[in-house]
Amino acid sequence: MSRDLSRLLRPRSIAVMGSVWAENVIAQCRKMGFAGPVWPVHPSKPEIGGLPAFASLADLPEAPDATFIGVNRHATVGVVAELAELGAGGAICFASGWTEAGEPELQAQLVAAAGSMPILGPNCYGVINYLDGALLWPDQHGGRRVERGVALLSQSSNIVINMTMQTRGLPVAYVACLGNAAQIGLAELAGALLADDRVSALGMYVEGIDDAPALAALAEAARAAGKGIACIKSGKTEAARSAAASHTAALAGGGAASSAFLRQCGVAEVNTLPELLETLKIFHVHGPRIGSRLCSLSCSGGEAGLVADLAQPFGLDFPPPTVAQRQRLGEILGPIVAIANPLDYHTFIWGDGPRTTDVFTTMLRGYDAGIFVIDPPRPDRCDPSSFQPAIEAIVAAQQATGRPAFPVASLPENFDEDRAIAMIDRGVVPLMGLETALGALRAAQAAPGTPGWRPLAALGPRATRTLDEAEGKALLRAAGVAVPRSVSAPTLAALRKAAGGLTPPFVLKGLGFAHKTEAGAVRIGLQSIDDEGEMPGAAGYLLEEMVTGTVAEILVGLRRDPVYGLTLTLGLGGVTAELLADTVTLVWPATQDEMLAAMRWLRLWPLLDGYRGRPKADMAAVAAIAGRLGRLMADRPEIEEIEINPILVRETEAVAVDALIREAV
Repeated sequence: MSRDLSRLLRPRSIAVMGSVWAENVIAQCRKMGFAGPVWPVHPSKPEIGGLPAFASLADLPEAPDATFIGVNRHATVGVVAELAELGAGGAICFASGWTEAGEPELQAQLVAAAGSMPILGPNCYGVINYLDGALLWPDQHGGRRVERGVALLSQSSNIVINMTMQTRGLPVAYVACLGNAAQIGLAELAGALLADDRVSALGMYVEGIDDAPALAALAEAARAAGKGIACIKSGKTEAARSAAASHTAALAGGGAASSAFLRQCGVAEVNTLPELLETLKIFHVHGPRIGSRLCSLSCSGGEAGLVADLAQPFGLDFPPPTVAQRQRLGEILGPIVAIANPLDYHTFIWGDGPRTTDVFTTMLRGYDAGIFVIDPPRPDRCDPSSFQPAIEAIVAAQQATGRPAFPVASLPENFDEDRAIAMIDRGVVPLMGLETALGALRAAQAAPGTPGWRPLAALGPRATRTLDEAEGKALLRAAGVAVPRSVSAPTLAALRKAAGGLTPPFVLKGLGFAHKTEAGAVRIGLQSIDDEGEMPGAAGYLLEEMVTGTVAEILVGLRRDPVYGLTLTLGLGGVTAELLADTVTLVWPATQDEMLAAMRWLRLWPLLDGYRGRPKADMAAVAAIAGRLGRLMADRPEIEEIEINPILVRETEAVAVDALIREAV
C-alpha cells in the first residue's frame, strides 16, 4: 500500500500534543521560521510555548497536516484514531514502549487506529524539513534553512542528530527517523523524501531492511531521476544467523549479503559517518556517479605520497599523464618537477593565479575528476589570503574542463564551514579529511544497478532436513551439474557388489556426516575397497570415481536469506575454505558475467588465472554451475541451501565432488 506522505513531510499546519515535548517542537518551528500555524493541544493548559492551546483536537480550526504526538503510548492510540477520523495528514508517534518493549499487540492497535493515515514510528524522534522550516522534532539540531539539499534518513535518532551537527557545508533538506517502522517502512519513507524535487540525494543509516525488492526499485528510480543514494549498513559483524553445517553460513553472513545487495542496487555503501556526509556532498553537486580515472595534485611530495598510500586500500585509479600533458606541464613547471600522478607541483607557481590555473586545468582535462590537496590556514589565528589564488584555480579548472575538481583538506578541521558552503554554492565540492575524501570518492564511483534487477522474495524460517550425499548428487545431476560416476549402498558389503562398473582410483565416503573430512569419513585414491573397514557412525556409503587433473578447488554456496531472498557465495574451497575466507557474495539473480567479474576480486584469483605459468582453471564452468543452481532454487522454493565444496576445476571442466543440500520438511 502506497500512502501520500506529502502533508506529513511538507505541512502547512502543525498540531503538537503533550507538554514539555510540545514546547520543544514549538520552539524549533519558531527558530526555523515556519510560516504556517502551530496549534498546541492540551486538555487543561491554556497556553504552551507562548501559544494559546486548544482543549481537544476537535477544537482545531481544521484537520492538521502534521501532528507531533508527545503523550504516553496508551493515549497515543486514541489520539491517532481521532486524527485519522478528522482527516489529518499524518503523525509522529514519539512515545516508546511498544514492540521493542514486549508489547506488539499495542503496536498493532496503533497501526489499526491509523488506517490509511500515515504515521512514523512509534518510538520515533520525528522529521525536520529545512526547506520549509517545518520541524516535528523535540530536540536540538545543528541544521539551517536551505533551498535545496540532501535528505538524511536514519533508524537511529541519535545518529542522525549527530549528523545535523556537521560543519562540512553539506546542505540538508530533510532529517527523518523511522522508529519502529510499524506502518511506514524504509523504502516508502525514502521514496517520499526523494519525491521532493528540492532533494538532491539521500543518505541512510540502516540497521535492518524490511523490504529488499522495494528498496531495489527505489534505488533504480532514484538513479533515473539523477539522485544518488549513500548508505551505512550497521551490524556487519553479526554472527552467522545459525550454526549451520555449511561453510557458506560462516562465510556469507549478514555483512557480505547486505554489501552485495547494496552494490547490485547501485547504492553507494560507506563505512563511516564522515564518508557518508562527504559522499552526499559529491552527489548533491555532481549527481550519482563520477568517473574512475582520478588525478591528484599537491604542492608537497609528502602529500602526493600520502594520497597514493591511502588510496590503495580503496582501489582508486591514478593513471599516468599522457605524453601531451607531460610536455605542457613540463613547460609550465620546469625541469625540476617530476611529472606524475599524483603530481607534486612544488611551490614555484604558488601565488601565480594564471600559471596555477594552467597547471590545474591541463592535468584535470585528462581525467574524470581531480583531487587538489589544500589546507587553508585557520582564519582565527592566521591569514589564509595567500591560498586564495590556488582555490580560485581549482574553481577555474572545473569550469574550463567540465570535470569535477575537489579541494581536499588533509585534516577535516582545515576547511572552515563558511568557506565550504560558499564553494558548494559555486558548484565545487570541498572534501574534509584526506582518507575520508578518498573513501567518499570511491563510494561515489558506485555503478548503477542492472535495470529491473530485484532480489527474490524472502521466505520465513522453517524446519529443514539435510539430504545425504547420494540424494544430493542425484539432484545436482538432474540440474545438469557434472558429478563423478558413483554407486551407493547401506553397507560396505553391498557397496562392494555394486562397484563393478566403476573405474579406479576411487573415493569412499560415509553418508550422514555434515563435515565428512573432520569425521574421518573420506578415503581417497583407493584402487579397491575390498579391504576397507567400516566408518563408525556412517548411515551408508558412497563410492565415486576420483576426479584427477584438477587445477583448483572452488566453493559454490547458495542459501535462502531472510532479507535478500537468495545469496550466492563463490570462492576458494576445500577443507581450508573457512581458513582462507577468500570468497565473494552476490544476491540472486546474477548473470554468469557478473559472477566472473565478482570472482576477479578474490585475493587468490591470480592462482586461478594462470599465475606464473600455472594452467588456468575453467571458471566459466564454475559460473555456469552456479547459474544452474540459482535457477533451480528460484524454481523450487522448498530447497533451503545448496553448497558444493569443493568443485574440482580442470582446465576445461568443473565437477562437483561434494554436496550439502538442505530442503524444507
